[in-house]
Amino acid sequence: MHLIVLLHFVAGLGAPWLVRRLGTRAFAVLAAVPAGSLVWAVAHTGAVREGDGPTDVLSWVPSLDLEVALTMGVLQWLMFLVVVGIGALVLAYCTWYFTDDDEGIGTFAGVLVAFVGAMLGLVLADDLLLLYVFWELTTVFSYLLIGYDPTKTSSRRSALQALLVTTFGGLAMLVGLLVIGHEAGTLRISEILADPPGGTSVTIAVALLLVGALSKSALFPFHFWLPGAMAAPTPVSAYLHAAAMVKAGVYLVALLAPAFSTVAGWHASLLVLGVLTMVLGGLRSLRQYDVKLLLAYGTVSQLGFLMVVLSIGTRHAALAGLALLLAHALFKATLFLVVGIVDKSTGTRDLRKLSGLGRRQPVLLTIAGLAALSMAGVVPLLGFVAKESSFEALVDVAETGTELPAWAGWLAVAGVVVGSVLTVAYTARFVWGTFADKPAVDDTPLTPPGAGFQAAPAVLAMTGLVLGFAGSPLTSQLAPYVDQFPAAEKEPYLALWHGVGLPLLFSVLAVGVGLLMFWKRERFARAQARVTTDLSTERGYGWTMRAVDRAAVEVTGWVQRGSVAAYLAIILLVVIGLPGMAALLNVDPDDLRVVLWDSPAQAAVGLVIVVAAVMTARSRRRLRAVVLVGVTGYGTALLFLLHGAPDLALTQVLVETVSLVVFVLVLRRLPEYFTDRPLTWHRYLRVALGVGVAAGVTGFMLLTTSARTHDPVSVEFAEQAVEYGGGENIVNVTLVDIRAWDTFGEISVLVAAATGVASLIFLDTRLSGIRRLREIPYPVGVTKQRATAGRRAWLPAPRTLDADRRSIVFEVVTRLVFHSIVVFSIYLLLAGHNQPGGGFAAGLVTGIALIIRYLAGGKYELDEAAPVDAGILMGSGLGIAATSAVVPLFFGGAVLQSAIVDVSLGPLGKLHLVSSTGFDIGVYLIVVALILDLLRTFGSRIDRQVQRERREAEGSPA
Repeated sequence: MHLIVLLHFVAGLGAPWLVRRLGTRAFAVLAAVPAGSLVWAVAHTGAVREGDGPTDVLSWVPSLDLEVALTMGVLQWLMFLVVVGIGALVLAYCTWYFTDDDEGIGTFAGVLVAFVGAMLGLVLADDLLLLYVFWELTTVFSYLLIGYDPTKTSSRRSALQALLVTTFGGLAMLVGLLVIGHEAGTLRISEILADPPGGTSVTIAVALLLVGALSKSALFPFHFWLPGAMAAPTPVSAYLHAAAMVKAGVYLVALLAPAFSTVAGWHASLLVLGVLTMVLGGLRSLRQYDVKLLLAYGTVSQLGFLMVVLSIGTRHAALAGLALLLAHALFKATLFLVVGIVDKSTGTRDLRKLSGLGRRQPVLLTIAGLAALSMAGVVPLLGFVAKESSFEALVDVAETGTELPAWAGWLAVAGVVVGSVLTVAYTARFVWGTFADKPAVDDTPLTPPGAGFQAAPAVLAMTGLVLGFAGSPLTSQLAPYVDQFPAAEKEPYLALWHGVGLPLLFSVLAVGVGLLMFWKRERFARAQARVTTDLSTERGYGWTMRAVDRAAVEVTGWVQRGSVAAYLAIILLVVIGLPGMAALLNVDPDDLRVVLWDSPAQAAVGLVIVVAAVMTARSRRRLRAVVLVGVTGYGTALLFLLHGAPDLALTQVLVETVSLVVFVLVLRRLPEYFTDRPLTWHRYLRVALGVGVAAGVTGFMLLTTSARTHDPVSVEFAEQAVEYGGGENIVNVTLVDIRAWDTFGEISVLVAAATGVASLIFLDTRLSGIRRLREIPYPVGVTKQRATAGRRAWLPAPRTLDADRRSIVFEVVTRLVFHSIVVFSIYLLLAGHNQPGGGFAAGLVTGIALIIRYLAGGKYELDEAAPVDAGILMGSGLGIAATSAVVPLFFGGAVLQSAIVDVSLGPLGKLHLVSSTGFDIGVYLIVVALILDLLRTFGSRIDRQVQRERREAEGSPA
């Protein structure tokens, strides 16, 4: 079954290409995918009836016991048929609905086919988390389908509204799924339904699940998103909003009813909201002039009816509910497709402008008439069979008082009868408004639709008629689902004739009163207008969204002030206020274990760090402050060294060196001194904030280090570093082996951040800022002949500098140490698995070598040393790291698994190689590229600014 689901996603990916090649004919080809799935499901009809439906289990995330578990019972089988059967017909219908000139139909086709796959995954899922994954996929795909035309404001607004409402319900449902899975001890749905858990937590969880079901199936108070979604093309309305997506909530209730229909609040919420939705949707439908909106509100009404019947939890109601689910999918999809034909043929959906269509298109009228009769519950259509059985189930509950108190049962019956009356009334309004001759309206101009255009709704309408006579086979096929409910004195069955009784009386009453209401529609419309109120859930949604937008603007204006100091203050205040207060309230001084130092040297270094920090805070010169900050960093490196961590000390020294150089480069464009403003209360607040953060961080460290009750996981790292990582350097092995996923995530974030910053700083590409020596203009008074005189030097760019900016000593030193530093960096890269070093440290050392070249010869020397785009270097590094991560898969290993190879070199000893060195090389390239970016941003670009300003001051051309 997973291959069937996957096939729809694959077809969705290929759909844009297919549409480009075949035009709208591609829809007919794509329809073969769900059509083939329909044939597969029909072939398994007997096995499903015998309770031996297919199952499919694949391991998904073994470490978390997550599986792709799929199963097909009767309920899943029925939904499967609806999803693929109507899906195939809707795709074929699109062949005539769209034209080759329509924009975006390739993407539309792909998303629609993928939606079919997501819906199949939803109904087949036998795992709670898998169910949620497909549930949200249908939400995303419906958002894309509703917003098919992004140029229309109505499409964008409706798509966003549907997304927000259904996502809210989905998140509530996710919490409920997790709680139920925890209480049941399993995520497998079939196991949970076989042995349902109980308790208060389960009651709350079921309520959260119902929030998701109500929002997805557009029940009150979430019903408003469905009519708004009619901005989508009509095939979307026929499929998502009549047959597929809106059935997801109904399906969830039907799935859970056998196990949880007795949970407190189940009947109270679903029956009340279902009846209210049925009546409200019917009333709103009678006020619409757009026949598509009329059907949309009718869909809302019918979804309320479905929810009422399927939530009762009796055998009669279960059978009637499944029949009603099938009947509704058939007649409502038919009517939406008919509306699409009318819209394309006449150019309007306004029933006040439609006239004479039935007389000129009798076939289309017949198709719509069959579906309308089924929707109104008129014999002999399947809609009548389902509605008659629903009335019988409701009356049975009211008379026996088993599932509900008698008064509640009769109230539900009365509400459903009223809703059925409204259903007949708006059905008659639809048929009259679309097809009737209206004396006051001229015949609507019409382009006759072709037979192919009418084929899909004709098949659905005829299916509804044929199944009206198939009550006995349907009863037998749906029996396994019905058998999950407690036995009844009288076994339920589907038939055209249930005898004379209250159900038949209610059916006749609904048709008679409904037709009378349509006949007196003008009087009823005036009565509706007198009781109309401006209060509605649509307005409530609008008010809520405007309030959220306004609050977002106000909060953003208050916290996003463009001040880094303000942002930092807010962050630090949160740190002090939340975790800081929690630590203060839970700390026990007796439990704190404080060791001031292990040796006097640590105390001496700590004192130097404190003095440097205080002097930094009091320094007025920016350069002095930066140097003093560097002292604290180098002091920290000494502490690492004294604690026996040379690898950390080396990394700290390198990071501090690079940071110090970058700070100095930036200082060239800043004033020499900090501002000399007098002390104000703001500065005292900053002092207090600094002291508070220092105290908080100290408290966190004391509390966490003193609260340990178990051995740290790092205790085993030493053994694992040698056994699994093949290296003696625990730090490096941890980064590239034991916790390599963390490292890969960090370098990915680093690349993404660097790319984002570069897109703001570099106007076009990083490469555009690289200029080789042969391309440079020379300083005033320096000719090309003078600059290139003599033999070709290894360090050529300093000759382009003014004499007062050159340092012969520094140039000589650069010539002496550059190659040694680069060689040392390569040593650190290759030896880092056993000795202090690794890709990060090696990259920093290479970066320092580039810094030296830049300081000796300026921006042109940097480009001579590394004439490469830093972005390309970063991408190459990330690619090498990713490649080294997946290569083990080709040798039967796991992702990021290391291979250890020892090669004997005879008298030279043994060469120890580890495949994770490739990962380290990727890290190395990324770090080098990052330093290149920093030097070109804060070095070369500032150099050009300084040079331009000097030339402008001297009156020379820029």
